[in-house]
Amino acid sequence: MALFTDRLRQVLRRLSRAPLFTAITLVTLAIGVGANTVIFSVVEGVLLKPLPYPHPEQLIGVWHTAPGINIKDLNMAPSIYFIDREQNTTLQDIGVYDGDSLNVTGAGEPEHVRGLDVTDGTLPILGVAPALGRLFTRKDDSPGSPETVLLSYGYWQKKFGSDRSVIGRSITVDGKPREIIGVLPRGVHFLDQEDAALILPFQWDRSKIKLGNFSQRALARLKPGVTMAQASADMGRLLPVVLRSFPTPEGFSVSLFEKARITPNLRPLKQDVVGNIGNVLWVLMGSIAMALLVACANVANLLLVRVEGCRQELAIRSALGAGWGRIATELIFESVVLGVAGSLIGLALAYGALRLLVAMAPTGLPRIHEIGIDLPVLLFTLALALFTSLLIGSIPVIKFAGASTTSGLREGGRALSQSRERHRARKALVVVQVALALVLLICSGLMIRTFRALTHVSPGFESPESVQAFRFYIPETQIPDSQPERVVRMDEEILNKLAAIPGVSSVSFTSAVPMDGYDSNDVLYTEDHTYNEGELPPIRRFKFVAPGSFATLGTRLVAGRDLTWTDTYQKRPVAIISENFAREYWHSPNGALGKRIRVASTDDWREIVGVAQDVHDDGVDNPAPSTVYWPVMMDHFEGEKQELRRGIAFIIRSPRAGSQSFMKEVQQQVWSINPDVPLANVTTLGEFYTKSMARTSFALVMLCVAGGMALLLGIVGIYGVISYSVSQRTREIGIRMALGAQRGTLTAMFVRQGLLLTGIGIACGLVTAFATMRLMSSLLFNVSPVDPITYATITVGTVAVAYLACYLPSRRAATVDPVNALRAE
Repeated sequence: MALFTDRLRQVLRRLSRAPLFTAITLVTLAIGVGANTVIFSVVEGVLLKPLPYPHPEQLIGVWHTAPGINIKDLNMAPSIYFIDREQNTTLQDIGVYDGDSLNVTGAGEPEHVRGLDVTDGTLPILGVAPALGRLFTRKDDSPGSPETVLLSYGYWQKKFGSDRSVIGRSITVDGKPREIIGVLPRGVHFLDQEDAALILPFQWDRSKIKLGNFSQRALARLKPGVTMAQASADMGRLLPVVLRSFPTPEGFSVSLFEKARITPNLRPLKQDVVGNIGNVLWVLMGSIAMALLVACANVANLLLVRVEGCRQELAIRSALGAGWGRIATELIFESVVLGVAGSLIGLALAYGALRLLVAMAPTGLPRIHEIGIDLPVLLFTLALALFTSLLIGSIPVIKFAGASTTSGLREGGRALSQSRERHRARKALVVVQVALALVLLICSGLMIRTFRALTHVSPGFESPESVQAFRFYIPETQIPDSQPERVVRMDEEILNKLAAIPGVSSVSFTSAVPMDGYDSNDVLYTEDHTYNEGELPPIRRFKFVAPGSFATLGTRLVAGRDLTWTDTYQKRPVAIISENFAREYWHSPNGALGKRIRVASTDDWREIVGVAQDVHDDGVDNPAPSTVYWPVMMDHFEGEKQELRRGIAFIIRSPRAGSQSFMKEVQQQVWSINPDVPLANVTTLGEFYTKSMARTSFALVMLCVAGGMALLLGIVGIYGVISYSVSQRTREIGIRMALGAQRGTLTAMFVRQGLLLTGIGIACGLVTAFATMRLMSSLLFNVSPVDPITYATITVGTVAVAYLACYLPSRRAATVDPVNALRAE
């Protein structure tokens, strides 16, 4: 211990005598290690860490696939849920869940909160136990039972001040009083959904369930020892039972469901939570690791310079009896001290960066609450510290620890030109830096090209930042279903009030704002198209719109006309379709006008009166869905006698969109008509548009940071090599100038030396990039992994920056005084 303390004291003393070297080394290592720790924390929290539930390996997501209608991921239907729960032999239990939006009234201003609808088994499957009260029972989830509700811990604190006597009290949700039966524990997050304030039971009436309605998601827990394949076979066996056990909706036949060829598509529940972010994170992990290698190469170069300055001292110590092992141990020990110190600083930087990352909660990054500095991350940082220490220390050890005593002592006289052998290691490190930097810059360039390609795709609407949106729901307790026109009249009255606000140019409402995720899809028949035996029509996206929706969104009508209020109130059988649907069936927008469509055989045929511009509802990196726009109120639709949209989204075009003062006026105008309904999901269309590119933006920023850091370190390495070369060859330069060499010739000699290293590094980098960039193909949009523009631009840019890094120190060669150079040492 005393020996360790003494050696540590000696190392610290040596490092304190070279503050600039120590500071640069520590900062370089801290940035490299810190960046790797941040990305590994995200990878570990999102991809590697098991779900925070008991026996997470038993949890599965229950999906289906329907190749007959080209649907890869089909959600759960109530009919399938009941048969699976009652007759399966491989599951402990199965639960269904769905997000909800709820209005809480009767206690001050009306409040809109996020909700979660579940069957009674859903929370127990995840091992959730209540902090207060109890969870739902089968009775709570049965129709006709008293209305009950669970509170989240956060909402219990906010709304009820953590009052433990809240159990048994009543709260009015969507106009209905519900008994509070329990409070969930602190820190419980339901999968990766945004935390819900209230949890409600579905209360499905089994006797009224029909086939279809694939609108919810499901999870299940396998019995011990049961495999996914066994569960899939078991649930596949039950699907024919489902078709025999429940009736079809009006206007649909059993053959429709048989032709869809529905089969189970089970997966680990973790896959449902994580989604497809894995490729992004692994690419980022690899990129940041490459940036760390560049940082290590740079520090190794600094250590080479430092050890070269101590070459004479090492030779003397070796001549006095110090063995190769002792000298190597001391050099490695100094590297370990630097590596550990830099890693500790990097860990502190990573902690701060992660707190910022979690606070920002970037869209598209799942399990954000589980990301942090835990034991695996600490072990990773420790391993990284040891790896960097050995990596940066091994190069000078190999190069100089066994140096010849006599050669080192001979260098005690006049300085001779540095031999090529002594300079080779530093040159090799620069080549590595340039190659890795080029690969990272090409990654960044491809992501920049992808982002640019995304921004040049017309989303199907204009100036999204000027469109204010909020959702509004009129419950049945206010206006019964028997009076549907009153609901639409109230919505229109609110619309007129909003149109009177200063600065508003247009207002309308729709069932779904572009990119907001409120999807509705179904098969659609066209009157003039015949279907082969066993063929089903494609699935179409459905939206329900009021007159003026297209004008407010800035979506062009490429043919025909918009819906009118007369269409809506007289329930005329009309519809509008998207341009891609029109071209698919009738080859042109005008060709679709006058054609008729319907969903179920009992529906009215509806005439196509307009064709609208395609809208990229699923993000601009995905194809625009084929869409049908229906009036908000109809008779005989989807097998039902009446169709009414109670939950709608108002859209308002105004330059004031997004401001608090504007929303305050909007709220006053809405509440002047209906003071008992809160405004929900207040946002702008611009925010939805930005979120649709969040994954690309996140990857772009991280890759650009890695590429920029690698380029900076690589250029510093080139500058250092040329600068050091100039300083070590002062005597040689003096001789050359005394013999008549021109200053321009000397400058060009050193520039050529640096550009040669750059060229070798670029060649190696291009070969590496060609071999590895195909891994990024899933992240790119309309850009090839071997895009020649990106490769050429990055290469030329790297050469230009390297030229400056070579030229600046080379200029010093032209300013050397031959007389002083020949007198040196």
